Amino acid sequence: MLDITNCNLCPRRCGANRTQRAGFCGAGEKVRIALVSLHQWEEPCLVGERGAGTVFFSYCNLRCVYCQNHEISHGGKGQEVSVERLAEIFLEQQARGAATLDLVTPTHYVPQIIAALDMAKGRGFHLPVVYNSSGYETVETIEALRGCVDIFLPDLKYMSAESGGEYSAAADYFSHASAAIKKMVEITGPVQFADNGQMKKGVLVRHMVLPGHRHESMELMKWLWENFGRTIQVSLMNQYTPMYKASEHKKINRRLTTFEYESVVDYVLDLGMENVYVQERRSASEEYVPEFNGAGVLQ
Repeated sequence: MLDITNCNLCPRRCGANRTQRAGFCGAGEKVRIALVSLHQWEEPCLVGERGAGTVFFSYCNLRCVYCQNHEISHGGKGQEVSVERLAEIFLEQQARGAATLDLVTPTHYVPQIIAALDMAKGRGFHLPVVYNSSGYETVETIEALRGCVDIFLPDLKYMSAESGGEYSAAADYFSHASAAIKKMVEITGPVQFADNGQMKKGVLVRHMVLPGHRHESMELMKWLWENFGRTIQVSLMNQYTPMYKASEHKKINRRLTTFEYESVVDYVLDLGMENVYVQERRSASEEYVPEFNGAGVLQ
């Protein structure tokens, strides 16, 4: 059972009573949001004509040294809202013509999100719900989302304990992310698309290739192939930009080379994967980082 009074929502299981103090992630009892927007920079199958209806939640259970959203994930920039207001935000995104409801970094607010979705659905909400997460999840939290989430959009960041520990303070990252992704696939079943190409249901795994770590990327792709074969949907991201504290870590304090990225793409295609999104090198730019100005959060 998910419990924020003895917090067990993520693999940290920090045990904080979040009605009285913040957990490891920084979040307390109330949901904090940094931005509500129509976002065009997700995968094409999620954005439609108007964009994905993104809700950027403040705080995060990881400590990624290169985080492009560090002002909200680590700094907690944002505004607190009630569960009732969260439900209204979901309905407002639908009214704006969003193709999906895109919940960005939602793990530490899952009980509140489930309650808000229930309220919104009682008032006519019907968009596909996207759970856009770091992948650092417990199986129990993912199971709690059965019937609430249509599309899981997890990262799969690291294979090695060394990378997970150094870059995200999570040496156990892969063991939890791999189990969570298996549970996501079990919950959604095969991927489903509408006639217009928009994703209706399923799992789309993201992986951002890091400089100096192309072989680890290949190992992760091999794991996906061995466990899910041609059925898995993958987004190989070429947008790494050395931001935040990346300068303190020599190996990743540079941009990804074309050779590094294309070698991973070639490897994936050689495996036999057929459902793969790729990015152009120009995606690696700070201009794609949203301005977290609180738009759309309050009435």
